[in-house]
Amino acid sequence: MPNSNAKFHCNHRGGREASRRELVSRSLQSAQHCLEDQDFGTAYAHYLLVLNLAPELKTSVKETFQFTLFKWAEELDSLARIQDLFNCYEQALELYPNDEVICNSMGEHLFRMGFRDEAAGYFHKAVKLNPDFADAKENFYRVANWLVERWHFIMLNDTKRNLTYLKAIENAVHSGCKSVLDIGTGTGILSMFAKKAGASFVYACELSKTMYELACDVVAANNMEREIKLLHLKSLDIEIPKHIPERVSLVVTETVDAGLFGEGIVESLIHAWEHLLLQPKPKNQDVSTGDYGKVIPASATIFGMAVECKEIRRHHRVGTQEVAGVRLSNSVQFFSPTYASAGSEETVEPYTTEKLSRIPGGYIPLTEPCQVMTVDFNNLQELKSLAARKPWKLSLPVTDGGILDAIVVWFVLQLDDEHTLSTSPSEETCWEQAVYPVQGLLDYSVKTGDTVMMEVCCQDCYLKIQKISSLTSECGMDVGDRDDTLSLGNEAELCNALAGLQTTNKQDGSDQVCVLESTEIALLNNVPYHECFKAAMGKVLLSLNPSKDLQSMDVDGHGSGMNLQESQNNSSLDAAPDPLYILDVSEGFSILPIIAGKLGPVRAYSSIEKEQHQAALSVISEANHFPKETLEFWLSHLEDESVVLQRPKSDKLWSIIVLDVIETSGLIQQEVMEKAAISRCLLHSGGKIFPQYVLVYGMLVESESLLLESAVQGTEPTLGFNIAPFINQFKVPVRVYLDLSTLPCVPLSKPAELLRLDLMNPLLNSSSREVKVQICKSGQVTAIPFWYHIHLDEDHSLNTSDEFSHWKQAAVVLDEPIHVQVGDELVLDVQHHKSNISITVKR
Repeated sequence: MPNSNAKFHCNHRGGREASRRELVSRSLQSAQHCLEDQDFGTAYAHYLLVLNLAPELKTSVKETFQFTLFKWAEELDSLARIQDLFNCYEQALELYPNDEVICNSMGEHLFRMGFRDEAAGYFHKAVKLNPDFADAKENFYRVANWLVERWHFIMLNDTKRNLTYLKAIENAVHSGCKSVLDIGTGTGILSMFAKKAGASFVYACELSKTMYELACDVVAANNMEREIKLLHLKSLDIEIPKHIPERVSLVVTETVDAGLFGEGIVESLIHAWEHLLLQPKPKNQDVSTGDYGKVIPASATIFGMAVECKEIRRHHRVGTQEVAGVRLSNSVQFFSPTYASAGSEETVEPYTTEKLSRIPGGYIPLTEPCQVMTVDFNNLQELKSLAARKPWKLSLPVTDGGILDAIVVWFVLQLDDEHTLSTSPSEETCWEQAVYPVQGLLDYSVKTGDTVMMEVCCQDCYLKIQKISSLTSECGMDVGDRDDTLSLGNEAELCNALAGLQTTNKQDGSDQVCVLESTEIALLNNVPYHECFKAAMGKVLLSLNPSKDLQSMDVDGHGSGMNLQESQNNSSLDAAPDPLYILDVSEGFSILPIIAGKLGPVRAYSSIEKEQHQAALSVISEANHFPKETLEFWLSHLEDESVVLQRPKSDKLWSIIVLDVIETSGLIQQEVMEKAAISRCLLHSGGKIFPQYVLVYGMLVESESLLLESAVQGTEPTLGFNIAPFINQFKVPVRVYLDLSTLPCVPLSKPAELLRLDLMNPLLNSSSREVKVQICKSGQVTAIPFWYHIHLDEDHSLNTSDEFSHWKQAAVVLDEPIHVQVGDELVLDVQHHKSNISITVKR
């Protein structure tokens, strides 16, 4: 009987195996049929069944499964079935936990939906699984800039800053502060300072998931994971005894930005004093410090001065009334977001930031530095009164005449009675300064003896400086008096004073206000850019329609000067020529369609999206006497706005398509070559894509600054703590938004052409190239800055590194410096993948 029983079980197992194989075979066939019918959801379900029943098929069906997953995920995304989409990816990753392609795709979906922390985790995992996977590397580099902001590297490399904080924390702990809370811990360095100083209990909180996990790794690597309790929380959410057992005697924090208050230090310290800190030490009483609470930094003093600066001016004020023959209507007032925020109900950062010591063209102080305000972080009532305090007036006497471009602000942090840190532009510091651009004045010129006046307040966790004006010295007004009343002797004096007060130009109801990004204003101010486009577009249009309409246009400044309206009137007896179609899909606010409209009978289409920008462009068009049909907004003609590149009409093609090739950051735009391939199919004979080709130039430099801004340099700057290997996981090989004209560096070679990107003739393109570069100066190669020559055609080109450029530059930073001597030759391996350029040095 035992033998017969075994035979039964064997037959039973054999039957089950045959059934399994049959089911797997039928499911695979069904999956294939579903794919042919583009029923990706059902195909995906069949593949899930197959892979669960037959894990041995994982390798053979992997590529088809990936294809099916990605197609089904696209459908789910379009249907907004987000949870189903993520469930599919989770199922796929259970089957293929170490598949870099699936990890990367999951990250892309998460990133598009705004889950940057989670997306970074998947991109990072994909890169670890396959360091040569270009798509994952590019995705990780882009998201790393969001997750671990670049200032972390600069600050951790600032030995002076680290040492000053360490000494202040040591003083506090040695004087009796034994329990410490580090608010906004970042990498955990201040917490480790506190533990090293001898604190008995150290707690640290961090809101960013990425930074919290990084701090956990750092603390563990420094053998302090049992001594420092890390909390993935905002400090406002910490509760006693739920998260920490009792009130602490010391709070340390560096949650300050260039404008001091922008990271919420006031709100977090008010909460800390009310809920997390021991009561402050009574003044003038000799009692033990450990029984009371205190904060590092103890206080801060904010300073400001008025400056003249061409670089700030060209990014925040439109400085011309005519661009390439196009009149900018007086009815349109352009402002940057910092000005718009003054009257906005939204919480908008009211300043921009600059490292003034490296700003192109430098700056000229127009006033002496002046104390704007002080704040005591150890005084709860003072902190609470900040937001409620009414705006107060501040006046700065002008010591040197010039053009009033901005109020620049910095601060001095008083960590304790002995230790201070300054963010002044005259200091060697890792900090930038807060810049409040001056906008909306009738006259920006000031002279010695005049007074710059402003209103200061603290609102929405920001220091706001607004209502900036200038008062001339002739008016006799008592500008030092902060009273709202003016003591003037008679009516004549009052009129004289009001005439001298250059206040903000109040807009009447007929004016069109247009808020542009600072890079868009810099583009409007870029005269060579618009003149170059005007000449190149005129050349193409003339070749396509050599009629008297075009010949009479002032394309290169040598025409008859006849305007469009006159030309159309003179040719009214002739048969009206078919218009030529021009499409501008460059990003942001662009007046190129109007420039094209002045060159002859064209139908120009703008891809501007914002209603405010469309309204401003329409006003400018009317001011230049354009017929309404000359300018149209392309997106309003599209059923699917995601497919921007298509025919103007079913029976028409484009004469010119303007593409954005270079981001203002200094990188190549994503998918630009794919857009060029589509554009080539939409041009009629003789039509052109602008630009037609781009040349990438670079040179070898030695730059300690780029090293310090790109990665933490060992344990020395962090005072022996092991932080570098962990935060350097988030370093990116390319630094962006650089100004080569002021970058501290030593050129070791002459500029060399690295790569050609041809949008009109793809046969001239190469995805990789080796370039030999001669060394002309001995030193250490640490970086390879690069920029572009944008060729609209053979005769007209733009250099993204010139002084008028609205583009910044970028640089590849080497992992290890390379020692070179004069006469050496290095070979650069230049790779172009999608929108990413990689440059490596071949030994």
